[in-house]
Amino acid sequence: MDIVELKKKLEASTKDEEKIQLQSQITELRDIADRAIRKANRDIHYSIREWSIEIILAKYQDGIQTDDNELFIPDYQRDYKWDLKVASRFIESILLDFPIPYLYIADVDAPDNPELDGRVEIIDGSQRIRALHFFCNDEFQLEQLKELKELEGFTFSDFSAARRRRFLRETLRMVELKGEVDESSRRDLFERINSGVKRLEAMEVRHGSEEANSEFYKKVVVPCSEDALFSSLAPLSDKKKSNADHRELVLRFFAYLHNIDNYKGYVKPFLDDYLLEASKIEDQDTIESFKKEFNDTMNFIDEHFGGMGFKKTINSKTTPRARYEAIAIGVAQALKEEPNLIKPAVDVSSWLTSDEFQTIVGADSANNVSQLLKRISYVKGKMLEG
Repeated sequence: MDIVELKKKLEASTKDEEKIQLQSQITELRDIADRAIRKANRDIHYSIREWSIEIILAKYQDGIQTDDNELFIPDYQRDYKWDLKVASRFIESILLDFPIPYLYIADVDAPDNPELDGRVEIIDGSQRIRALHFFCNDEFQLEQLKELKELEGFTFSDFSAARRRRFLRETLRMVELKGEVDESSRRDLFERINSGVKRLEAMEVRHGSEEANSEFYKKVVVPCSEDALFSSLAPLSDKKKSNADHRELVLRFFAYLHNIDNYKGYVKPFLDDYLLEASKIEDQDTIESFKKEFNDTMNFIDEHFGGMGFKKTINSKTTPRARYEAIAIGVAQALKEEPNLIKPAVDVSSWLTSDEFQTIVGADSANNVSQLLKRISYVKGKMLEG
């Protein structure tokens, strides 16, 4: 019986003896909860640091080309994606002496890795630090400012020498984590800070999760998403690339291909659950079979789809997800059923741009289970029997 049920019973009880027993059980649950919290607590300490922009840039820039800068961005962090308006207003906020949210950093304690030991990992704040780096190196001009309209078009070097000195002396506050802050803990904190916040897409959060340390993610999802052929078959806008959409498409490929029976119509939890299970795979033969499965599918599509890939038209610059799922999973299922398949049973040119196929992949409620199965089954049928 949980605490909610116990409190309801206690409220409804009219007998003193029963009330005493219920209160005792509630106390026991509280003791259990306290012990669980103490057991789960990590030996993590923190201190508040206040570094000048000049120091931050020096620690970030010195050694950045050789990847041994003291203040570094880990590989699980997202790419730089601030547009000029956001970056400019961040710089404006510093100039106006507005409060800037804390950055989170961690002292990397890695005695077995001298190249990493003692360096400082940026857990949250990489966009701000990179914006400072780009601005102070004259890599963008200020634009769409809200208050300081007079600075429109300014680069850092356009400031007076006195203003540049004052800007570099401005400070940012940081929470520095110390103690037992291993990579798993740092990834966990990154995920907790960003989960449920609109500024990160679902795949970006996954990239910062513990599952991103797995063999499946590092040796299957990442290399497949970076494959040149796949990128040409599934073009994406710069924004979608920065949102890790190629990794999302790869994850969808394997999740739908291997676990479609468990799909209930909600994409995000379905992908999260699949990634969690797939992250437990360590057998290298299985890992290689995943990559082969993906590559064979992409090669077949490249050979038989007349340069269209997953695009709606030959000159399209983006990849509709429903269309991608239909073609990628439909072809992959066909190849699983008939490994020696040489070419589609029905000529691709007769249906790929047809109104029938456009209707199937463009239907409302695209994530509905029946709609997903219908579009995949359609392509699989064209591959095997028409």
